[in-house]
Amino acid sequence: MEWNFDENTPIYLQIIEQIKKCIATGELQADEKLPAVRELAVTAGVNPNTMQKALSQLENEGYLYSIRTSGRYVSKQADKSHQLQKELTKQYADAFIENMKSLGYEKDEVVKILADYISGSK
Repeated sequence: MEWNFDENTPIYLQIIEQIKKCIATGELQADEKLPAVRELAVTAGVNPNTMQKALSQLENEGYLYSIRTSGRYVSKQADKSHQLQKELTKQYADAFIENMKSLGYEKDEVVKILADYISGSK
């Protein structure tokens, strides 16, 4: 798992989003065991408490489950990758729209920019 963090969002929220993305894309499968918290923290370059906070929230949301003394696993119910893809797409779209609004663009301008981008003309 490759970790990429930015300065604008709390790290634990970015960890949550990246793990959800791995589930949505099938990089992480149902019942797949995750590495230990410390190992994940080292590979991500974050404090183990930050990683623990993110994993606990994912567990509370039903994306992960724990087996005592064995570790954390991707839950079967989290393996609704199409639903998760739609959820993440909406989050990304909302953030994009907010950014475009903050730059002063109107809805019709955003639609044109996206249409031009998709069609390959810049």
